[in-house]
Formats: sequence, C-alpha cells, structure tokens
Amino acid sequence: MADRLSGELYHTKFDPKTYLGYCYQFSESPGQKDNSRFVLFVLSQLSHTFSSGQYRGQRLVEVGTGPTIHTLISACEYYEEMVVSDYVEGNRTEIQKWLRAEGGCFDWDEHIQYVCELEEGKRTPAAVKQTLRQRIKQVLKCDISLAESENPFHPTAVEAADCVVSSLCLEAACRDRASYRRSLGAMVGLLRPGGVLVLIGDLDETFYTVGSQKFATVTLSQDFIELTLAELGVRVQQFVLQPALNSELNLKCDYKASFYLVAHKN
Repeated sequence: MADRLSGELYHTKFDPKTYLGYCYQFSESPGQKDNSRFVLFVLSQLSHTFSSGQYRGQRLVEVGTGPTIHTLISACEYYEEMVVSDYVEGNRTEIQKWLRAEGGCFDWDEHIQYVCELEEGKRTPAAVKQTLRQRIKQVLKCDISLAESENPFHPTAVEAADCVVSSLCLEAACRDRASYRRSLGAMVGLLRPGGVLVLIGDLDETFYTVGSQKFATVTLSQDFIELTLAELGVRVQQFVLQPALNSELNLKCDYKASFYLVAHKN
C-alpha cells in the first residue's frame, strides 16, 4: 500500500467474499450490471491479446491479483509458470482455496466457460481449470509501494517475467500520482527487456466501496498513464477504453471509464 495507514485498512476492512460477490458475479440487476459489463470487457480483451499466441514465455507474474483468477484464464496456455500475488492475506487465502478446489471457494466456472466460447471451443473448461491449477506455482505477498529498486515480493526472489499483468491494483494501492509512478516503475522492473505489460484499471476515479467500507483511489487519466510508461521505457501498443454506464448514479464507485492496455518494455 502507499502508506501504512492505508495498508492497515486493507488488512482489516477489505472483505474478499463481499468483493467477489459484488464485483464478479454475472448479473443483470441494476446494481451489478456495470460490474458484469466490466468483467466481460476484461475477459474479452485478454482473450484477444493471448489467444493469438503472439505472447508466450516461461513466466507470467500478476501484481495485485486480489482474490481472483479470471485474468489468467486466457494467458495460462502460453506461460509455463505463473506467479500471483497480493498484499492482503485474505485475498491470497481465497486463491489458495480455489487452487485446492476446496468447498466454499468462489466459482469461476462461468468466467472460464465464457472464455472457452470466445475461443470457439479450442479448449474445454475442465482443461483450462487443470492448466491453471498446474501452472500457478506461487501465491506471494506483494507490496508494490516499495521503491523501484526494492523487491516487492521480499523475502522471496522472483526471476524476471516475460509478462506482467495487473488489474485494479495501483490506483487502489497508491495515494497520489507520484507514488503511482514509483509503483508502476517497480512493476515494470519485474519485466525482462522486450517483455509485455498488461495493465487494467479505472480512469477519473476517487473511491470505490466493498460492502459498507469506502477505499480511496488515485485519480488517473489516459495521458498521465501513457506519459508515465514512456518515461519508464515502455511502449504502449494498445489502449482500449470502456466508458462507465450512468456513473452519476453509481454509489459504489465514481470511475468514468475502464481501460485495458498492452505495452512492451524497450
């Protein structure tokens, strides 16, 4: 987290099951329709990026995985080992439960089925789940607020990645644009030269809620993100926006658009 006070708030007030139930259940109800739309947007973009086979390698690292696995459904076929990570212990526990197929873990079957349909049946849901559970090798604690030269997975050493993925992490973890720039630099530092960064987030957002708990976010713009990446030696290849629906009526968060970008480290 960007500061210890913020970090303590996430440790004590961020409830993974509430977050999963609100943000990742497919639903047409007015309160969750925009969330479902966001998830479908992300799954579709990830499928488009990875199903071509253009991006592949030995290692994929995800920073700020939360209690989720959906960002890895398309990519798991193309990387021999995957490392997932999060700052909050409860989020890491939720991932471990799914990897062990424990009772009561969140059901990702609908998300996996959707991706398999996008791929026109090239993989079966059962095969995808088996591949995910085989290739996620580590579930690590991660503090991306550390300086660029520090290891965010300390004390575990992680080798340079061919691909780094992060979704809805930095805007929540950072208190201002300066700390966002440092944390994004640390994330880019995990990539080998020529590696690919897939970054997903929200623009013009100041807060989001999980249950009754409100969490502050740093306000981002497309121009700021692209300029920051350029300064870090990363070349943006794709930047896709999905505007929010009826953002003025959304009491759960105030973002104006979601973004999905793919970039290469020079």
